Amino acid sequence: MQFSFHFNSLSFILLIIFGVSLVIQLIYHWGLFSKVAFYKRNARPKLDEELEPVSIVLCARDAYEYLTELIPALLKQDYPDFEIVVVNDCSDDETEEYLKDLERKETRVKPVQLKQHLNFFNGKKFPLSMGIKSAQNDLIVFTECNCMPVNDQWLRSVVNRYNSRTEIVIGYSPYVQKKSSLNRIIRFDALQNGLLYLSAALSRHPYMGIGKNLSYRKELFYRNQGFISHYTTSVGDDDLFINQTANKKNTEVLIDAEDAILATPTNNFKLWMRQKSSRYSTIPKYGTRARLMLSLFYVSQFLFYASFIALLALCARPAFTIANNAVFYIPILVFFFLLRFGTQLFIYHKASKRLGEKGLLPGLIAYDFLFAFLSPWQRLMGRMNVGVE
Repeated sequence: MQFSFHFNSLSFILLIIFGVSLVIQLIYHWGLFSKVAFYKRNARPKLDEELEPVSIVLCARDAYEYLTELIPALLKQDYPDFEIVVVNDCSDDETEEYLKDLERKETRVKPVQLKQHLNFFNGKKFPLSMGIKSAQNDLIVFTECNCMPVNDQWLRSVVNRYNSRTEIVIGYSPYVQKKSSLNRIIRFDALQNGLLYLSAALSRHPYMGIGKNLSYRKELFYRNQGFISHYTTSVGDDDLFINQTANKKNTEVLIDAEDAILATPTNNFKLWMRQKSSRYSTIPKYGTRARLMLSLFYVSQFLFYASFIALLALCARPAFTIANNAVFYIPILVFFFLLRFGTQLFIYHKASKRLGEKGLLPGLIAYDFLFAFLSPWQRLMGRMNVGVE
């Protein structure tokens, strides 16, 4: 059987790109994402007397409808000693009245009323700082108004991840499942992003967390001067602070489905795109290792699909032939494409069960293809500071 290579052809260059990006993608899936897919929790549940007091901190701006559902659910948490610090960030709706009324009835609810914005702090950083300052306890747990714990054991699960060295616990937050294409796109994005930052944390290289399901110690916040190092950035109260303070010794993860916080996604595609672009604007402020890890993943994902499409388009001039016939060229390309897809399907299936995501696998290849080209665009918009708070 005779092989014939065309070393100077465009097809051969594209074939090299395809092969390298394939290998990188397989390394990410088997070497990194598998840590979430096959994660096993082995911590012993703590007894009530071992559970230290906790302060739940959240910020609210015109979130009355969310608060009327979230706060009763938080008050039902099966935990011996906790308070709920709610920072009312200049709301124009019924939030202030609701919190005042609730404070009279429930001693565990502690409202913090803000009447005006401060020019030198953007986004949620000043309200969060005030909430942390007002918290009575050293152990702080964060969530957001559009979220909901899936059961009454969430606080216990968070605190159970703490040991003598732990200062940060990074959790996952899936979005509420709805019957819409945008909802599936948003949930796939959350899954892929979760695999990246949770796998990095399990590999002892944490670089971010999300404010929907996050915990750290008040002492850690003060020791690192809070959000001062990035106070001019409107976003990043969660990921930039974790990127600044997390290390291989002080960080644990919370990723089981029963420990999740469900979030309500937006129904507006343009708003979601702007929010994503805002989030991507923080990546240039990450450490070198995190920036390299993210760039390598997104670039290899893009090049894998782009080179595969280009190779199919150039199949009349293949990079190699077998026995003077190109008949085996496309099947070989398709085989390696399916190898990567099969790997992804297997890992994402295991990880989705672990994280509590449902209904995404039937459209996996379509969502992955979409984000191969959408993520670079969102990162570009983020670099151009196109986004919202």
